[in-house]
Amino acid sequence: MGYRRIVLLLLYLGIIPGVLLSAIGVFLLILGEALNLLAGILVLTFTGTLVTGVILVWAFVRRERNLSELQADFVSKVSHELRTPLTSIRMFTETLKMRRGETVTEDRCIEALDRESARLQALIDRLLDWGRMESGRRTFELAAHEVSDIIAEAIGAFEPTRTERDVKLRVDVPAGLPKLVCDRPAVVDALVNLLSNAYKYGGSPREIDVRARADEGKLRIDVRDNGAGIERREHKRIFLKFYRVDDKLTRKQDGSGLGLAIVQYVMRAHSGKVEVLSAPGQGSTFTLVLPLKRPVTDALLPDGPHALSAKGGA
Repeated sequence: MGYRRIVLLLLYLGIIPGVLLSAIGVFLLILGEALNLLAGILVLTFTGTLVTGVILVWAFVRRERNLSELQADFVSKVSHELRTPLTSIRMFTETLKMRRGETVTEDRCIEALDRESARLQALIDRLLDWGRMESGRRTFELAAHEVSDIIAEAIGAFEPTRTERDVKLRVDVPAGLPKLVCDRPAVVDALVNLLSNAYKYGGSPREIDVRARADEGKLRIDVRDNGAGIERREHKRIFLKFYRVDDKLTRKQDGSGLGLAIVQYVMRAHSGKVEVLSAPGQGSTFTLVLPLKRPVTDALLPDGPHALSAKGGA
Protein backbone atom coordinates (compact mmCIF):
# COMPACT_ATOMS: atom_id res chain seq x y z
CA MET A 1 0.00 0.00 0.00
CA GLY A 2 2.86 2.42 0.84
CA TYR A 3 4.38 1.83 -2.60
CA ARG A 4 1.09 2.69 -4.35
CA ARG A 5 0.76 5.89 -2.37
CA ILE A 6 4.25 6.98 -3.40
CA VAL A 7 3.43 6.34 -7.08
CA LEU A 8 0.17 8.31 -6.82
CA LEU A 9 1.99 11.16 -5.08
CA LEU A 10 4.57 11.29 -7.87
CA LEU A 11 1.74 11.30 -10.41
CA TYR A 12 -0.16 14.15 -8.77
CA LEU A 13 2.86 16.31 -7.93
CA GLY A 14 5.02 15.63 -10.97
CA ILE A 15 3.40 14.35 -14.12
CA ILE A 16 0.11 16.29 -14.05
CA PRO A 17 1.79 19.67 -13.33
CA GLY A 18 4.38 18.78 -15.95
CA VAL A 19 1.70 18.29 -18.59
CA LEU A 20 0.07 21.61 -17.68
CA LEU A 21 3.41 23.45 -17.82
CA SER A 22 4.16 21.87 -21.20
CA ALA A 23 0.84 23.12 -22.54
CA ILE A 24 1.62 26.63 -21.28
CA GLY A 25 5.09 26.46 -22.86
CA VAL A 26 3.71 25.40 -26.25
CA PHE A 27 1.11 28.21 -26.10
CA LEU A 28 3.79 30.82 -25.36
CA LEU A 29 5.93 29.54 -28.22
CA ILE A 30 3.00 29.94 -30.59
CA LEU A 31 2.61 33.63 -29.65
CA GLY A 32 6.14 34.16 -30.98
CA GLU A 33 7.13 37.24 -28.98
CA ALA A 34 10.75 37.31 -27.75
CA LEU A 35 9.85 37.42 -24.07
CA ASN A 36 7.21 34.79 -24.50
CA LEU A 37 9.64 32.68 -26.52
CA LEU A 38 12.22 32.81 -23.70
CA ALA A 39 9.56 32.01 -21.09
CA GLY A 40 8.35 29.10 -23.20
CA ILE A 41 11.84 27.66 -23.47
CA LEU A 42 12.35 27.98 -19.71
CA VAL A 43 9.02 26.33 -18.97
CA LEU A 44 9.76 23.43 -21.33
CA THR A 45 13.24 23.01 -19.83
CA PHE A 46 11.82 22.99 -16.32
CA THR A 47 9.15 20.54 -17.36
CA GLY A 48 11.68 18.15 -18.93
CA THR A 49 13.83 18.28 -15.82
CA LEU A 50 10.83 17.68 -13.58
CA VAL A 51 9.58 14.72 -15.58
CA THR A 52 13.08 13.20 -15.72
CA GLY A 53 13.43 13.56 -11.96
CA VAL A 54 10.04 11.95 -11.38
CA ILE A 55 10.95 9.01 -13.58
CA LEU A 56 14.28 8.52 -11.83
CA VAL A 57 12.69 8.68 -8.37
CA TRP A 58 9.99 6.23 -9.43
CA ALA A 59 12.58 3.81 -10.82
CA PHE A 60 14.63 4.10 -7.62
CA VAL A 61 11.59 3.45 -5.42
CA ARG A 62 10.62 0.46 -7.52
CA ARG A 63 14.13 -0.97 -7.36
CA GLU A 64 14.30 -0.54 -3.59
CA ARG A 65 10.90 -2.17 -3.20
CA ASN A 66 11.95 -5.19 -5.26
CA LEU A 67 15.21 -5.52 -3.33
CA SER A 68 13.36 -5.27 -0.03
CA GLU A 69 11.00 -8.06 -1.08
CA LEU A 70 13.91 -10.25 -2.21
CA GLN A 71 15.76 -9.69 1.06
CA ALA A 72 12.66 -10.45 3.11
CA ASP A 73 12.16 -13.66 1.13
CA PHE A 74 15.84 -14.52 1.61
CA VAL A 75 15.67 -14.02 5.39
CA SER A 76 12.55 -16.18 5.53
CA LYS A 77 14.14 -18.99 3.55
CA VAL A 78 17.45 -18.90 5.43
CA SER A 79 15.58 -18.93 8.75
CA HIS A 80 13.68 -21.99 7.57
CA GLU A 81 16.84 -23.75 6.43
CA LEU A 82 18.58 -22.99 9.72
CA ARG A 83 15.59 -24.16 11.72
CA THR A 84 15.35 -27.51 9.94
CA PRO A 85 18.78 -28.93 10.91
CA LEU A 86 18.57 -27.34 14.35
CA THR A 87 15.22 -29.05 14.97
CA SER A 88 16.68 -32.39 13.84
CA ILE A 89 19.75 -31.95 16.06
CA ARG A 90 17.55 -31.21 19.06
CA MET A 91 15.30 -34.20 18.33
CA PHE A 92 18.19 -36.67 18.01
CA THR A 93 19.85 -35.23 21.13
CA GLU A 94 16.68 -35.84 23.13
CA THR A 95 16.47 -39.37 21.71
CA LEU A 96 20.02 -40.08 22.87
CA LYS A 97 19.16 -38.88 26.37
CA MET A 98 16.09 -41.09 26.61
CA ARG A 99 17.58 -44.24 25.07
CA ARG A 100 21.05 -44.48 26.47
CA GLY A 101 22.65 -47.88 26.26
CA GLU A 102 20.87 -48.90 23.02
CA THR A 103 23.79 -49.24 20.66
CA VAL A 104 21.77 -49.32 17.44
CA THR A 105 19.78 -46.23 18.39
CA GLU A 106 22.88 -44.38 19.53
CA ASP A 107 24.72 -45.14 16.28
CA ARG A 108 21.76 -43.98 14.21
CA CYS A 109 21.39 -40.77 16.19
CA ILE A 110 25.11 -39.99 16.06
CA GLU A 111 25.11 -40.50 12.29
CA ALA A 112 22.10 -38.20 11.94
CA LEU A 113 23.67 -35.57 14.19
CA ASP A 114 26.83 -35.63 12.09
CA ARG A 115 24.81 -35.25 8.89
CA GLU A 116 22.66 -32.37 10.16
CA SER A 117 25.66 -30.59 11.69
CA ALA A 118 27.45 -30.78 8.34
CA ARG A 119 24.35 -29.43 6.62
CA LEU A 120 24.16 -26.52 9.05
CA GLN A 121 27.88 -25.80 8.65
CA ALA A 122 27.57 -25.80 4.86
CA LEU A 123 24.78 -23.23 4.97
CA ILE A 124 26.68 -20.97 7.36
CA ASP A 125 29.84 -21.27 5.25
CA ARG A 126 27.89 -20.26 2.15
CA LEU A 127 26.47 -17.18 3.84
CA LEU A 128 29.90 -16.16 5.13
CA ASP A 129 31.50 -16.77 1.73
CA TRP A 130 28.89 -14.62 0.03
CA GLY A 131 29.52 -11.88 2.60
CA ARG A 132 33.21 -11.91 1.68
CA MET A 133 32.33 -11.73 -2.01
CA GLU A 134 29.97 -8.78 -1.49
CA SER A 135 32.60 -6.87 0.49
CA GLY A 136 35.36 -7.61 -2.04
CA ARG A 137 37.44 -9.56 0.50
CA ARG A 138 37.17 -12.94 -1.24
CA THR A 139 40.53 -13.89 -2.76
CA PHE A 140 41.27 -16.71 -5.19
CA GLU A 141 44.54 -18.61 -5.07
CA LEU A 142 45.51 -19.85 -8.53
CA ALA A 143 47.22 -23.16 -9.31
CA ALA A 144 47.24 -25.65 -12.19
CA HIS A 145 44.81 -28.56 -11.75
CA GLU A 146 43.64 -31.51 -13.80
CA VAL A 147 40.08 -30.96 -15.03
CA SER A 148 39.20 -34.57 -14.27
CA ASP A 149 40.28 -34.11 -10.64
CA ILE A 150 38.14 -30.99 -10.24
CA ILE A 151 35.05 -32.71 -11.63
CA ALA A 152 35.70 -35.86 -9.59
CA GLU A 153 35.90 -33.81 -6.39
CA ALA A 154 32.62 -32.04 -7.17
CA ILE A 155 30.89 -35.33 -7.95
CA GLY A 156 32.30 -36.79 -4.74
CA ALA A 157 30.73 -33.96 -2.74
CA PHE A 158 27.44 -34.57 -4.56
CA GLU A 159 27.64 -38.37 -4.19
CA PRO A 160 25.65 -38.70 -0.92
CA THR A 161 22.67 -36.96 -2.51
CA ARG A 162 22.95 -38.99 -5.70
CA THR A 163 23.16 -42.31 -3.86
CA GLU A 164 20.39 -41.56 -1.37
CA ARG A 165 17.90 -40.24 -3.95
CA ASP A 166 18.77 -42.55 -6.87
CA VAL A 167 19.92 -39.96 -9.40
CA LYS A 168 21.16 -41.20 -12.77
CA LEU A 169 24.47 -39.42 -13.35
CA ARG A 170 26.48 -39.58 -16.57
CA VAL A 171 29.98 -38.08 -16.78
CA ASP A 172 31.99 -37.46 -19.94
CA VAL A 173 35.49 -36.09 -19.34
CA PRO A 174 37.87 -36.90 -22.20
CA ALA A 175 41.51 -37.65 -21.48
CA GLY A 176 44.18 -35.15 -22.43
CA LEU A 177 42.41 -31.94 -21.46
CA PRO A 178 44.83 -29.11 -20.64
CA LYS A 179 45.30 -28.24 -17.00
CA LEU A 180 43.08 -25.48 -15.68
CA VAL A 181 44.64 -22.57 -13.81
CA CYS A 182 42.09 -21.79 -11.12
CA ASP A 183 41.16 -21.67 -7.48
CA ARG A 184 40.18 -25.32 -7.16
CA PRO A 185 37.85 -25.08 -4.12
CA ALA A 186 35.95 -22.19 -5.73
CA VAL A 187 35.43 -24.00 -9.05
CA VAL A 188 34.47 -27.21 -7.24
CA ASP A 189 31.91 -25.25 -5.22
CA ALA A 190 30.49 -23.73 -8.41
CA LEU A 191 30.09 -27.20 -9.90
CA VAL A 192 28.46 -28.54 -6.73
CA ASN A 193 25.99 -25.65 -6.90
CA LEU A 194 25.06 -26.59 -10.46
CA LEU A 195 24.75 -30.28 -9.56
CA SER A 196 22.53 -29.41 -6.59
CA ASN A 197 20.29 -27.25 -8.79
CA ALA A 198 20.10 -30.01 -11.39
CA TYR A 199 18.97 -32.39 -8.64
CA LYS A 200 16.45 -29.98 -7.11
CA TYR A 201 14.75 -29.11 -10.36
CA GLY A 202 15.28 -32.36 -12.27
CA GLY A 203 12.57 -34.54 -13.71
CA SER A 204 11.35 -37.93 -12.54
CA PRO A 205 13.45 -40.00 -12.55
CA ARG A 206 16.23 -37.45 -12.20
CA GLU A 207 18.96 -37.54 -14.85
CA ILE A 208 22.08 -35.38 -14.81
CA ASP A 209 24.80 -35.18 -17.47
CA VAL A 210 28.22 -33.66 -16.83
CA ARG A 211 30.47 -33.04 -19.82
CA ALA A 212 33.83 -31.28 -20.19
CA ARG A 213 35.54 -30.20 -23.39
CA ALA A 214 38.14 -27.75 -24.69
CA ASP A 215 36.95 -25.34 -27.37
CA GLU A 216 38.93 -22.46 -28.89
CA GLY A 217 41.12 -21.88 -25.86
CA LYS A 218 38.23 -22.24 -23.45
CA LEU A 219 37.26 -25.03 -21.08
CA ARG A 220 33.53 -25.71 -21.12
CA ILE A 221 31.90 -27.80 -18.40
CA ASP A 222 28.21 -28.57 -18.99
CA VAL A 223 25.74 -29.67 -16.32
CA ARG A 224 22.45 -30.75 -17.90
CA ASP A 225 19.22 -31.84 -16.20
CA ASN A 226 15.90 -33.23 -17.43
CA GLY A 227 13.71 -30.82 -15.46
CA ALA A 228 10.87 -28.51 -16.44
CA GLY A 229 13.19 -25.90 -17.93
CA ILE A 230 13.35 -22.13 -17.51
CA GLU A 231 11.61 -19.49 -19.60
CA ARG A 232 13.91 -17.25 -21.60
CA ARG A 233 12.85 -14.08 -19.80
CA GLU A 234 14.20 -15.57 -16.56
CA HIS A 235 17.67 -16.47 -17.91
CA LYS A 236 19.34 -13.30 -16.61
CA ARG A 237 17.29 -12.90 -13.44
CA ILE A 238 18.18 -16.30 -12.01
CA PHE A 239 21.76 -15.06 -11.46
CA LEU A 240 20.62 -12.19 -9.24
CA LYS A 241 21.19 -12.69 -5.52
CA PHE A 242 18.12 -13.83 -3.60
CA TYR A 243 16.16 -14.30 -6.86
CA ARG A 244 14.15 -17.44 -7.43
CA VAL A 245 11.81 -18.19 -10.33
CA ASP A 246 8.27 -17.54 -9.14
CA ASP A 247 6.51 -20.82 -9.80
CA LYS A 248 5.08 -23.57 -7.60
CA LEU A 249 7.85 -26.06 -8.36
CA THR A 250 10.62 -23.64 -7.44
CA ARG A 251 8.93 -22.39 -4.28
CA LYS A 252 8.68 -25.94 -2.94
CA GLN A 253 12.46 -26.36 -3.09
CA ASP A 254 14.76 -25.37 -0.27
CA GLY A 255 17.44 -22.85 -1.09
CA SER A 256 18.81 -19.45 -0.16
CA GLY A 257 18.76 -18.01 -3.69
CA LEU A 258 22.54 -17.47 -3.63
CA GLY A 259 23.76 -20.55 -5.53
CA LEU A 260 23.79 -19.18 -9.07
CA ALA A 261 24.92 -15.73 -7.89
CA ILE A 262 27.97 -17.39 -6.33
CA VAL A 263 28.60 -19.42 -9.50
CA GLN A 264 28.56 -16.25 -11.62
CA TYR A 265 30.84 -14.43 -9.17
CA VAL A 266 33.41 -17.25 -9.24
CA MET A 267 33.37 -17.38 -13.04
CA ARG A 268 33.87 -13.63 -13.38
CA ALA A 269 36.75 -13.77 -10.90
CA HIS A 270 38.41 -16.32 -13.23
CA SER A 271 37.76 -14.16 -16.33
CA GLY A 272 35.11 -16.66 -17.36
CA LYS A 273 31.35 -16.79 -17.51
CA VAL A 274 28.38 -19.08 -16.96
CA GLU A 275 25.91 -19.75 -19.78
CA VAL A 276 22.41 -21.16 -19.62
CA LEU A 277 20.49 -22.99 -22.32
CA SER A 278 16.95 -23.79 -21.29
CA ALA A 279 13.34 -23.71 -22.41
CA PRO A 280 10.09 -24.95 -20.84
CA GLY A 281 9.79 -28.72 -21.19
CA GLN A 282 13.37 -29.15 -22.44
CA GLY A 283 15.43 -29.22 -19.26
CA SER A 284 18.36 -26.90 -18.53
CA THR A 285 22.05 -26.86 -19.36
CA PHE A 286 24.40 -24.63 -17.38
CA THR A 287 27.90 -24.23 -18.78
CA LEU A 288 30.99 -22.99 -16.97
CA VAL A 289 33.28 -21.29 -19.49
CA LEU A 290 36.85 -20.80 -18.27
CA PRO A 291 39.94 -19.61 -20.15
CA LEU A 292 42.74 -22.13 -20.67
CA LYS A 293 45.76 -19.88 -20.10
CA ARG A 294 48.81 -20.68 -22.25
CA PRO A 295 51.67 -21.25 -21.99
CA VAL A 296 51.70 -22.51 -18.40
CA THR A 297 54.37 -24.94 -17.20
CA ASP A 298 54.35 -27.06 -14.08
CA ALA A 299 57.57 -25.32 -13.05
CA LEU A 300 55.77 -21.98 -12.94
CA LEU A 301 52.65 -23.42 -11.33
CA PRO A 302 53.51 -26.20 -8.89
CA ASP A 303 50.96 -28.19 -6.93
CA GLY A 304 50.69 -25.43 -4.33
CA PRO A 305 49.12 -21.99 -4.87
CA HIS A 306 50.77 -19.71 -7.35
CA ALA A 307 52.21 -16.38 -6.23
CA LEU A 308 49.37 -14.64 -8.06
CA SER A 309 45.92 -14.34 -6.59
CA ALA A 310 42.73 -12.99 -8.07
CA LYS A 311 40.38 -10.76 -6.19
CA GLY A 312 36.94 -11.26 -7.64
CA GLY A 313 34.26 -8.69 -8.20
CA ALA A 314 30.57 -9.30 -8.76
